[in-house]
Amino acid sequence: MAGLAAGVGARPSAAFEASCFRPLASPLRPVRSGRLIVPKRCFTVSSRLAWVEDELMEIRKSQEQSSVKSKKRPPLRRGKVSPQLPVPEHIPRPLYVGSKGLPELCKGQLHDAQGIAGMRAACKLAARVLDFAGTLVKPSVTTNEIDTAVHNMIIEAGAYPSPLGYCGFPKSICTSVNECVCHGIPDSTQLQTGDIINIDVNVFLNGYHGGTSRTFACGQVDDSIKHFLKAAEECLEKGISVCRDGVNYRKIGKKISKLAYFYGYYVVERFVGHGIGTMYHSEPLILHHANENSGRMVEGQIFTIEPILTMEKTECVTWEDGWTTVTADGSWAAQFEHTILVTRNGAEILTKL
Repeated sequence: MAGLAAGVGARPSAAFEASCFRPLASPLRPVRSGRLIVPKRCFTVSSRLAWVEDELMEIRKSQEQSSVKSKKRPPLRRGKVSPQLPVPEHIPRPLYVGSKGLPELCKGQLHDAQGIAGMRAACKLAARVLDFAGTLVKPSVTTNEIDTAVHNMIIEAGAYPSPLGYCGFPKSICTSVNECVCHGIPDSTQLQTGDIINIDVNVFLNGYHGGTSRTFACGQVDDSIKHFLKAAEECLEKGISVCRDGVNYRKIGKKISKLAYFYGYYVVERFVGHGIGTMYHSEPLILHHANENSGRMVEGQIFTIEPILTMEKTECVTWEDGWTTVTADGSWAAQFEHTILVTRNGAEILTKL
């Protein structure tokens, strides 16, 4: 699930360079559902720079088109939530199932060879399930339909969907659409062309949890949205790239926040990554924003990195259901997550197929 809330007593939330994504010389700053803000630039008027007028004209045209599209995006509303799906009795359940209280955050988990093998299996299953879930993202499909299909795939693999029953969460995955930051509850909401949706998959297989998430585009989306999603994914990759034995945890957040700032986006500070293994959530807590926290990574640790970016600097608001968290101003959010194993010389991405 999308990491933990960064704060005592809060509800739980949720190594390589990108070679195909190069920084823009002057990033365009999309807001809400794709409207572009033209960056301030100073140009010397010259016949040699006639191309500048063409460039600005294209930007204005994209802004006008995006503004028209944004008017068709009503605010996210809660749909009808169907009854909880059953899990066969023979499938082992995590200890928290059936308990409404928040499980105590346990100390860090170090994994031996057997534990690492178990985590690799759970994480690979989560990755395969997420890939499958992505194929279901189409206009008119409901988030509940995605949840049902994913639920069936997980139990057919002999695993338990980790979110189901965690502190009363009623569904098997989290589906966070457009301005939903995280913890969206699957319901009767139908996806529309141009929407984005984060699908957060966690499985409990043979005593081990594995989790991953990705934000998918539904049909054709604005170029500004494509840029936003690519930047959010690159922020995750940058965070992973610094991980290895002996490195300070804070380097993850510094890398992520620096890149997000460069592109003109913002990192949500409220939710963090976390240790994972036989326990769903444990120390260390991984902050995705710039921080000065102490602590170093240790070979054999496994934890999630799952930054959430927003298009505008805004607060987060949680609905009355106690889970669904959205941006206060309606600007869109995107999240990408991997579970990684710290090694002596780097990090192994366990949820990468």
